[in-house]
Amino acid sequence: MIFAATLMGVTFLTGLICLLDLTILKPRRGLGTKEGKIVEYAKSFFPVLLAVFIIRSFVIEPFKIPSGSMMPTLISGDFIAVNKFSYGLRLPVFNKTLIKVGEPKRGDVIVFHYPKDPNIDYIKRLIGLPGDEIRYDNKQLFINGEAITQEFTSDYIYPLSADQLMQAKEYKEFLMGAEHAMLIHDIPDRNYQFKVPLGHYLAMGDNRDNSSDGRVWGFVPDEYLVGKAFVIWLNFGVPSRIGEWIK
Repeated sequence: MIFAATLMGVTFLTGLICLLDLTILKPRRGLGTKEGKIVEYAKSFFPVLLAVFIIRSFVIEPFKIPSGSMMPTLISGDFIAVNKFSYGLRLPVFNKTLIKVGEPKRGDVIVFHYPKDPNIDYIKRLIGLPGDEIRYDNKQLFINGEAITQEFTSDYIYPLSADQLMQAKEYKEFLMGAEHAMLIHDIPDRNYQFKVPLGHYLAMGDNRDNSSDGRVWGFVPDEYLVGKAFVIWLNFGVPSRIGEWIK
């Protein structure tokens, strides 16, 4: 959010300088008089800044995955692209919806502002829609009283640190029409029960036992939604992941 506000401010400032030059300064300059350095730089950078601002604010925004909370769907080091238009045209920085295009769907992988600190962006899977009753009991997810089907796929081993491996079990979860992979560890976990308030969503990580998510810090307000993640466009460590669609 800080970067978005800074980008908007710099774009506005350079645009204002260009406008002032066009309407006031340029007519006052004599023929052959060169424009000042500030005006020169503003006219050079404004078109680029404006293009970046429009694309990043309304179309696509890149993000880097910093942790393993969304494994196996996303791993640390993945660079992803987020569709900013999926849930409507939103006012940059203030994130107010100007034009409603689509609604968030259960199972979407969403990027949002962390409710405890909106300057930080999180990525999780949307589990609960407004009004849903969610129960997480002994690692089994229930939505509105219906147990969500989980099918064991394989054992899954991944590095927790440079000298430590973690073992989990990979499952395929059928989230009422949205099918995705998830991890469960053989460790104790708490049980949770929620009712999602209107205008809010419940988000959880696919790495269920290694994710700080809505079970811990609560619900995501609609105005905090950034967009829907849809593709991995870069990973320096695992190039084979480039081009994978996120589902």
